[in-house]
Amino acid sequence: MLNGEPPIVSPAARRYAMVILAIVYMFNFVDRQILAILLPAIKAEFGVGDAYLGFLTGTAFALFYVTLGIPIAQYADRCNRRNLIAVAVALWSAMTALSGFATNLVYLTLARIGVGVGEAGCSPPAHAMIADYFPPEKRSTAMGFYTIGISAGIMLAYLGGGWVVHNIGWRATFFIVGVPGLLLALVVRFTLVEPGRGSSENRTAGESRPSLLEVWRFLKERPSFFHMAVAAGLSSLVGYSVIIFLPSFVGRSFDVGIVEIGRWLGLILGIAGGAGFFFGGYISDRIGRSGRRRSLSFISVTVLASTLLLSSMFLAGTWQLSLLLFVVPAATMNVYLAPVLALTQSLVSLRMRATASALVLLIINIIGLATGPWATGALSDILQPQFGDESIRYSLLIVTAVILPWASFHYYRAGIWIDADLARAAEAD
Repeated sequence: MLNGEPPIVSPAARRYAMVILAIVYMFNFVDRQILAILLPAIKAEFGVGDAYLGFLTGTAFALFYVTLGIPIAQYADRCNRRNLIAVAVALWSAMTALSGFATNLVYLTLARIGVGVGEAGCSPPAHAMIADYFPPEKRSTAMGFYTIGISAGIMLAYLGGGWVVHNIGWRATFFIVGVPGLLLALVVRFTLVEPGRGSSENRTAGESRPSLLEVWRFLKERPSFFHMAVAAGLSSLVGYSVIIFLPSFVGRSFDVGIVEIGRWLGLILGIAGGAGFFFGGYISDRIGRSGRRRSLSFISVTVLASTLLLSSMFLAGTWQLSLLLFVVPAATMNVYLAPVLALTQSLVSLRMRATASALVLLIINIIGLATGPWATGALSDILQPQFGDESIRYSLLIVTAVILPWASFHYYRAGIWIDADLARAAEAD
C-alpha cells in the first residue's frame, strides 16, 4: 500500500467491523427517527401544524446533513475514516441529548440541525470502508447488513420511544437515546481497523486526491448513477414520509394510543423492514452475477409492487388490517437501498468513494428527506379542512401513488447503462 496505508483486514476483524458499523447506523436512526414517535406530544405542547412537523423532522435536519456531507466526505477520501466516524457519533449523540432541554421551537430546531451536522459524518466514510472490506461481488450483501441498522434503529425508537414518552415525557426520551452514543464513539475509535484503500480488490490507491469537481465530472459521464440516485431519492421521499407520519396516521384515523402504535410499528419496521434491507442486497448480488441490469430490473418491479401494497394499507378500514397490510411493503419498499449504495461505490475510483457516497446521499436526501416529510405534511394541512383528522391518510396515499411508479421508471433506466458504466470504474485510478 502507498503512503503506509494498512494491509488487508483479517476476516474476523472485517466481521467485527460490520457489526460495529451496523450498530453505529442503528444509533444514527434511533437519534434521527425518535422524533417521529414524539411528534404528537410536540404538536400538542407547541400547537404547530403538520407542515412544521415535516420541516422539523425532514428539512431542518436534511439541509445540513446533505450539504456538510460533501466536505466531510472529501476529508474522508484523504484521511482516517474510522476516526471521523467516531467524532460524528459523539457529536450527534450529544445534540440528541441536548434536544431534551428545548423550551421552544427555535431551540428544538437548532438541536435537530446539530444532529444533522453530526450524522453527516457517518455514512460516506462508512460506505467507503465497507467497499474496502468487501469485494464487488459481496458488496451489496455487506451493504444490506449495514443498512439493517436503519430498521433496528427505527424499531428501538418506536418500541422504546412510545413507552418512554407515555410514562416519562418526550424530553426524557432524548436523554435516554442520546447518552449511550457517547460510549459507542469510544468503541469505534479504539476497536475498529481502518482498511487499506482498494484492499478488497487488490487495487492500489494513487497519489492524486480528486477534487469534488473531478468526482462530479466522473459521475456525470455515468448515466446509471443519476438514474439510480433520482430513483433512490424518490423511494426515500415515500419511505421517510411513511415512517415519520405513520404514527400520526394510525393515531388520528383509528384513535390508537401511542404505546400501542410504537409497539406494532416498531416490530413491523424492525423485522420486515430489516429483512427488506438485507435481502435487497443479498438478492441483488445473487441475480446480478451475470450483469447488474438484472438487479435494477428486480428493484424496479419490487418498487412498483410496493405502490399497490402501501395504497391498500392507507385505504384499510381498521388499524389492525392497516398494519397487517403494511408488513409486506415494509420490506419491499427497502430493497433498493443496499444495491444503490454498493453500486455507487463500484462505479468510481478508490479515492472517490466517500465523495461519491456523499453525492448520492445528497441527491437522495434532498429529494427524500428535505422534501418528502415537509411536502406530505403541507399536503395534509391543505386537505385538513375537507378531511379533518383523515387528512394525513390521504396525503400519504397521494404521495405514494404518484412517486413510487416514477421511481420504478428510473431504476429501469439505470439498468440499461449500469454494466457499461461499471466497466469504466477504474479509469481515474
